[in-house]
Amino acid sequence: MAQLIAEQVLNGLQFGMTLFLMSAGLTLVFGVMGLINLAHGSLYMVGAFACAATAGATGSFWLGLVAALAAAAAAGALIERTVLRRLYARDHLDQVLATFALILIFSEGVRFIFGSFPLYLSPPAMLAGPVRLPGGLDYPAYRLAIILAGGVVAVGLALLIGRTRLGTRIRAGEADREMAAALGIDINKLYTAVFALGAALAGLAGALVGTLQSVQVGMGEPVLILAFVVIVIGGIGSIRGAFWAALLVGLVDTMGRFALPHLFALLTDTSSAAGIGAALASMLVYIVMAAVLVMRPTGLFGQNT
Repeated sequence: MAQLIAEQVLNGLQFGMTLFLMSAGLTLVFGVMGLINLAHGSLYMVGAFACAATAGATGSFWLGLVAALAAAAAAGALIERTVLRRLYARDHLDQVLATFALILIFSEGVRFIFGSFPLYLSPPAMLAGPVRLPGGLDYPAYRLAIILAGGVVAVGLALLIGRTRLGTRIRAGEADREMAAALGIDINKLYTAVFALGAALAGLAGALVGTLQSVQVGMGEPVLILAFVVIVIGGIGSIRGAFWAALLVGLVDTMGRFALPHLFALLTDTSSAAGIGAALASMLVYIVMAAVLVMRPTGLFGQNT
């Protein structure tokens, strides 16, 4: 039982790191640009399809990963320059409607290029097997690699935001875009760079998850909902908040789906316990979000907390 619990904790960390990669770009875009981007899940899908198609054509997962980053960043920069740039001064409702339209455009575009059938992506050979962890637990090397990749990205983003000139400009644009523009920062170029970075992170998340599930049209929408939950819990605009909230959401969701059916099995039959446990587990993340907002309305690491 201890090994089973440890395995579920690791699964929760892996899921949390995936959510962090997805939500980091989303919170960066919202914090700096004030833009509600419902199409962020479509960029996740673009990354997954680019990785699967490139890996299938070349036989190299690593080339597919590079293609995912490039395709998602290019798609992000393109829609920022052609569509989203016109929405910064508009109401959030206009942003929601426009980016929802982008979801439909991306979905039909991907379906036109790749067809309606799902693609499948295999992990690289060096990460295909299990790793023996302390305690005798055999855990998939690829899932451990996702946890490591999320940690590396988190450190990289912290250094980028806190230690580089681009990070200084990003923080300045987030604090006061008019003053930043008056000081000579090209806000248009800054916004394009921020959006491309956020899109690349979403594409990376999609590529990494593509080996754990089928790559198909619409795969970005379910994870987008959880990404919004992450940035609300962590605090809008906070990369640190997105990191810790993503781990919290990943662990709560995974452990809830694992533990609740077992707990209800002590009170009722197995079939009913599975149904009740699954239903409550799907609600658990939102209950946690509500509890956090009651105690800290701006999130765990919100600017006004």
